[in-house]
Amino acid sequence: MSPDRTSRELLPDPVIQVLDEYRRNFGLDLGLWLPREGGDPFRLYPGSGRNSSPSPGSTLLEVPTRSGADLILEIASSGAPADEGRSAAANTLRTTLEQLYQYAEEVRYFTLEVSERYEEINLLYSISETLGSLMHLKDATNLILAEVCDVMGARRGSLWVHRPEEDRLHLVASVGEGGRVGPLPAGDTSAVTAQVFREGRSLILSSYPGAPAQDQHPPGPGGADRSATDRNPRKESSRGASSSDDVAGESVLSVPIRYTPPEDDARTVGVINLIGRRRGGRFSASDQKLLSAIASQVGAALENNRLIQESLQRERVSREMELAHNLQMKLLPSLDAFDGSEVAARVRPADSVGGDFYHLLRLSGGRFGVMIGDVSSHGFPAALIMALTLSAATIYAAEMSSPASVMTEMGRALRDELESTEMYISLFYAVVDPARGELVYANAGHPHAFLLGREGEAPERLPALDPPMGIVGATEYRERVVPWTSSRDLLLLFTDGLSDDLVVGSRRAGEDRILEEVERLRSREAREIVDALFDLMAEEGAPEATPDDRTAVVLKV
Repeated sequence: MSPDRTSRELLPDPVIQVLDEYRRNFGLDLGLWLPREGGDPFRLYPGSGRNSSPSPGSTLLEVPTRSGADLILEIASSGAPADEGRSAAANTLRTTLEQLYQYAEEVRYFTLEVSERYEEINLLYSISETLGSLMHLKDATNLILAEVCDVMGARRGSLWVHRPEEDRLHLVASVGEGGRVGPLPAGDTSAVTAQVFREGRSLILSSYPGAPAQDQHPPGPGGADRSATDRNPRKESSRGASSSDDVAGESVLSVPIRYTPPEDDARTVGVINLIGRRRGGRFSASDQKLLSAIASQVGAALENNRLIQESLQRERVSREMELAHNLQMKLLPSLDAFDGSEVAARVRPADSVGGDFYHLLRLSGGRFGVMIGDVSSHGFPAALIMALTLSAATIYAAEMSSPASVMTEMGRALRDELESTEMYISLFYAVVDPARGELVYANAGHPHAFLLGREGEAPERLPALDPPMGIVGATEYRERVVPWTSSRDLLLLFTDGLSDDLVVGSRRAGEDRILEEVERLRSREAREIVDALFDLMAEEGAPEATPDDRTAVVLKV
């Protein structure tokens, strides 16, 4: 111990003040000495330096200190007071100094304690600032882990996050070299990290070489949940070596990262590991408590980040679905190009996009082509088939006049796509020729196609002539010719999403209700009839959200 350090540690300011007051008020010559083995004593007061020894005839008393060093108090009287007075003053001073040293040691202890707590509080505050910043979560976790290792004196650290869809733990942050970096199955029975994740409890391993005997036992009730050495230190050491981090020969603190939702049970979302201590020894229960507090902050941040990512993903999907819906609606023929009194149509997908569609075509010779289709599925796959079908219909309807020929070529063009997606299409295509007074149609499994003729007569169903497209392989579709009277006849086409939701539990009753409404409004314009059918859904209490697409087409030419 150097003289300067000795003076600082063993002669605090309160001791100097008391000694000065005794000298001044009682006229005493005082000295405070530090005995030294194998050498001359070191004088602490007054001044510091090496004297041979205290003066002969002085009163000498031991002054114990809690630091373990006993000092010698020397009292001599410059005014030669009585020996009894000198002894009383010496004893009083000795007691005072002993209490001062006791208080000084307590102050030093609490100062160190406060300093340690300050570092911990500062660490927690720093982590809160880091997690609250706009930093990317991966960068934030690396920064946090580095600070934790620095404050807690760990050689290495790792932070693992669980991905439920894979049921694996992924390393998202690490400090120091070595250790496992690949995904870790949550059910891995040989990995400490996986064990802590599954059990949701902290674990302290203390099987490093040369560990003191007291380190080979678990902490008390206030410490970590359990120690690896409770079972078999040697076995646990080898087990740690094959775990998610190479922990053989080093103390390890592994803490689960937990998140507690406001109205739900806590769940484990990851694990933080600290491996090895720079100053040696074993991680303590205090270390475990601090790391658990940090893990709680990280857990909330991880969950918030997950919720934000999910929200962003939902928004992104919502925008994409909206764009897909707009695109699909644009693929359908624009009704602005047709007389609303003669023809009208509407599609309402069950999702943002769907498999229902219609097609309207002006053909040579004053003829009019009308098509309706219902793909067997919903969403993006059905929308893709719908787009391909519309494209094929436009191409072949322009080249061929026969509905059967158009359907046959469409079937060939769509066969591979329908087979690979395991979908099929109910499809109806009719060509109305007002000049010749006929309607020629081909029907591939579409159930809802009706011709309304003279007023008062029952609607005529235009039945399916072939199975839905995609049910069987290549086929030649058939067609049928029925009379058509302009300004009187009405062609009504709709999909089962319209009729099934109108009368729950009875498809036929829903179909009859639609036919009844169209018959009542048959003198109205086509667009008014279509509007009325969709208004009827609301009037009859049909649900807005439906499992099937809804489509209706009305033709009066």
